[in-house]
Amino acid sequence: MKTFPELGISPDFIQALEELGIRTPTPIQEQAIPFLLTDGGDFIAQAQTGTGKTAAFGLPLLTKIDPTLRDIQALILAPTRELAKQIGKQLFRFTKHHPHKIYVEVLTGGDNLDRQITALQRPTHIIVATPGRLNDLLQRHALNLNTVRHLILDEADEMLSLGFADQLTRTFTLTPQRTSTWLFSATIPTGIRNLIKENLSPHAYSLKIDKAHVVNRDISHQYLLCGNHEKTDRITHFLRQQGPARGVIFTRTKADALQLGTQLRTHGFTLEILHGDIPQKERDTIMRAIKKSRVQYLIATDVAARGIDIPDLAFVIHHQLPDQPESYTHRSGRTARAGKKGLSLALLNQAERPRITALESALSLTFTQAR
Repeated sequence: MKTFPELGISPDFIQALEELGIRTPTPIQEQAIPFLLTDGGDFIAQAQTGTGKTAAFGLPLLTKIDPTLRDIQALILAPTRELAKQIGKQLFRFTKHHPHKIYVEVLTGGDNLDRQITALQRPTHIIVATPGRLNDLLQRHALNLNTVRHLILDEADEMLSLGFADQLTRTFTLTPQRTSTWLFSATIPTGIRNLIKENLSPHAYSLKIDKAHVVNRDISHQYLLCGNHEKTDRITHFLRQQGPARGVIFTRTKADALQLGTQLRTHGFTLEILHGDIPQKERDTIMRAIKKSRVQYLIATDVAARGIDIPDLAFVIHHQLPDQPESYTHRSGRTARAGKKGLSLALLNQAERPRITALESALSLTFTQAR
């Protein structure tokens, strides 16, 4: 395993990494950084969330920015507000000891649009944006992407699943001067393959992670057989065994999330609930409470939880299994981040047992039965 200096990262970035407790490159960083630093052309990486992608593309990108120019030189697109803000914060932290100021602007929905338009009148080197807010600003002619040379799509499959295909296609059209497109995706479904074929070089460097490594190997996958009426009692028993450990419980519907939340609160558990109908201001308040450990658990539907990043989650519980293997990958990837271990526990009845076998086959996983 190589070190960051051996990968070509400069000392000022390494100092910032060490202060963040990042001393050893993850596999995606070790494999991506040398190419992105030297060649830096079109690049495709299949990488699960929590594998260190932000540093894998962020450090080479910051190295390529010319701070003496005022222009927007790079655009990073992310599927959710939370992920975009997380990326912006990490880039800022990486540049703590950089000799020149690199200006990063995060543009997401839920924040004041006029304030963002004003901010874009200042020198801006890197934009981190959600596709929806970027589209809003483009329609108002508040920014111009003609000077963008580096386009990064993070969690590209999530952006497609959220319905941003048209915005992504338009972004490619509006960045005619780009010299590189870096695409990161946990899965490579047909929509992503078409996007790659239509917009990236046929000679794009591809980081081919075999199926056995798509899902984080630091996650222990377990299932618990129980009747539907037993699930709340089983979850209650499990949570009491975990002590102060924090986790996320995924439900398929808003109604399930609300019902389970009410039941668990009667047992004294501190929790918050995220579902698709919660307004952004309330969502931000909930996420602050979770991240500052004011509450121990989060109950979330799949749509509401896309892109959330909560440090030090010990486990994920699936109140019901999701319909698609890709959704299981995204759910379970909320735990075991930054090299830590984690548990993914699925509750299902006997008739659903074949779905575990299907997940094992689709994702090259091994599940063990919990008692």
